[in-house]
Amino acid sequence: MTEYRRILLDGAVVEVTRDGDELYAPDGRSVKLDGAVHLPPCEPSKIIAVHLNHRSRVEEFQARLPAAPTYFHKPTSALNAHGGAVVRPEGCRWLNYEGEVAIVIGRTCRNIAPDEAGDHIRGYTIANDYGLHDFRDTDAGSMLRVKGSDTLCPLGPGLVTDWDFRGRTLTTRVNGEVKQRGSTDEMEWDMHYLVADIARTITLHPGDVLLSGTPANSRPVQPGDVVEVEVDGLGVLRNHIVSGPKGIRSDVGAQPTESEEVRSTALGGDWEFRGIRPPRR
Repeated sequence: MTEYRRILLDGAVVEVTRDGDELYAPDGRSVKLDGAVHLPPCEPSKIIAVHLNHRSRVEEFQARLPAAPTYFHKPTSALNAHGGAVVRPEGCRWLNYEGEVAIVIGRTCRNIAPDEAGDHIRGYTIANDYGLHDFRDTDAGSMLRVKGSDTLCPLGPGLVTDWDFRGRTLTTRVNGEVKQRGSTDEMEWDMHYLVADIARTITLHPGDVLLSGTPANSRPVQPGDVVEVEVDGLGVLRNHIVSGPKGIRSDVGAQPTESEEVRSTALGGDWEFRGIRPPRR
């Protein structure tokens, strides 16, 4: 396995490789791991995320999985990096973490079978698919502001090649306390399936990112919190929450809400999935 990172080195964006606690640029310069200014480890043209995939999350919502995965889109303007600040706008309350594994495409990909997907994946990184549920009432279906607001897609710290996604543990911690723990083995659809499914109708380009879903227990975080997502073999993605200096403008658009649906979804309830619960046995 090789781990690549993108950092700001002497004012320039440089892709470096990791060797222990050192990061090495192609020209031989090096920087200590803890002193590096990180950037997202890839430059996607699109970020696509699956809704439900981990069985623990399905059980938490008392839902049932559809016959095939469903997706939403996060704009590239939501990108953030290891060590970056995640902004909760003033006037919003329901900002949730969602630790995930991210797939990074390495070769242009269209109309392939799942057993061909591995040849089109450059590697994997860690993601935190933050959701600003204050906008869930007005963005039902699209998830645009819920999942696509600025800073809500940290990726990193590095991109790891030749990483086997099977049997890997994902752990999310808030201020050092474990909040999520799950395994890639509890995913209904694995990484190769997700890539092949999207590539049936959407061309995936090098650098594009697919987010593979989160385990149970996504919950709100507050300004001042430090959130870490750790995945076996991929490292630790760390971010901190800050409050935005300004609130949501009130002279245009819908305002943040705090309905039963908002609170239920943010706190792990089943509002979103009422009516599609599994049948009683």
